[in-house]
Amino acid sequence: MTETAPLRIPDYSGGSLPNLVAELEWRLTGSAPFDRLHPHLSDRIPDAASYVLMMIDGLGNHQLGHPRAWSLAAARQGTLDAPFPTTTTVSLATVASGLPPSRHGVIGHFMLLEGHPHPVNVLRWVDSTGRPVPVRRHTIPSPNLWERLAAAGIEPITVQPRGYSDTPLTRVLYRGCRFEGVDSMSDFVQAVLDLARVPGRLVFAYFPEVDISAHVHGFGSEAYADALSQAADAWERLSALLPPRVRMVGTADHGLVTIEKAGKHRIRRRHHPDLVLYGDPRSLYVQGPADRIEALGAEVPATWYPARQMESWWGPLGDPAEDAARQARPDGAFLADAGRVLLPGHMDRRMVGYHGGLDPREVRIPLLVAAT
Repeated sequence: MTETAPLRIPDYSGGSLPNLVAELEWRLTGSAPFDRLHPHLSDRIPDAASYVLMMIDGLGNHQLGHPRAWSLAAARQGTLDAPFPTTTTVSLATVASGLPPSRHGVIGHFMLLEGHPHPVNVLRWVDSTGRPVPVRRHTIPSPNLWERLAAAGIEPITVQPRGYSDTPLTRVLYRGCRFEGVDSMSDFVQAVLDLARVPGRLVFAYFPEVDISAHVHGFGSEAYADALSQAADAWERLSALLPPRVRMVGTADHGLVTIEKAGKHRIRRRHHPDLVLYGDPRSLYVQGPADRIEALGAEVPATWYPARQMESWWGPLGDPAEDAARQARPDGAFLADAGRVLLPGHMDRRMVGYHGGLDPREVRIPLLVAAT
C-alpha cells in the first residue's frame, strides 16, 4: 500500500461550491434553500444587478501556479471546496440545484438508479455495459435553481459549447434554463457579454477545455497550457468589458491529480461477481457481502470507509424526505491511495489526470472575482 493522502472533507457550512451558489441566489432573489458563504468569502463579492458565474472545469486551486494561469491567480479572492465526490456530474448538479449532493442526489460519475440493474454513467447516460439508459429529467429535485430564479423574476441562462445543447446530461441539469450554444471562444465571450448586460439575470458560463486537456494530455502538455490560456483570456476580456452593474465570479468543479500508468489498478469483474462497483476511480463505491468487500480490500491500494463514516462527505440533510441520495448510497467506498486509481472494466484507463477523491488537490477550488 502506498502512502495515504490527507483527506479534505468539504466545508458545507459556508466554504463550498453549494454555498457559493446559495450566495448568488440569495443576492438575486432574497432567499436560498442552503447556507450562504462564510462572511470573509461573501464580503469579496460585490453586489450587482446581474451575475456571471464562470465555471472553469478542472481548474483546481493548486493549478493556478501554472504560468499561463497568472491572470486567474490574480483574480483569486479565496478558496472553496468542491462537493464529494469531486467530479463534474456532482458539481454541475450542485450548481443546477443550489444544494449539496446529500440533497440533490447525484453522488458520483457512475450511479445506481432505481429500477436499473447496472451502474449508470450519468455524464453520458449509458450503463456499465455500454447500453443507453432512458434519461430521467427529474433526477434533480424540483424546483431546481433555474426554476426558483425564474419564479423570482430572474432569468437564468447558460452559455456552453453548442455540442452540449441536447445531450442527456443537459436535459437533466438545465430544466428551466435558457441554453445558449457557442462555437468558438470569441463567441463564448461575446454571448456572455451580450446576455449579462440585461439586469436581473444569472449567466452560468461553462468552460470545459481545461478539464479535457488535463485528462487526456496531463499538466505538462502544450494542450493543457493552451486551454489555460484560453480560459485566462476569456476571463480577462470579460473582466474588462462587462458593465459596472454586472459582476463576474469564477470557480471550478474540482481539481485533478496525475496518475502514472503504474498507479492504475485494474479490478477484474470476474474475480468479484458478487460486488457492485460504481462511483469514481479515486473513490470507488461498493455494494455487496461484507466478506467479499473485505476480500477486495486485501488487493486494492486504497482505504475502506463504511457508509456511516461518509455521511458528512455528501453534505448535511434538510428534511428527511430530501435525502435524495439515500437509495444510491453504497455500503462504503475505497478511497484510492495517493497516486492510484481503482479501475473496474467500465471505468476509463486511458487518462492522465483523474479526480473524484478527497485529496486536497481534488477538493480545493478557487473563488475568483473580477476586478471592479
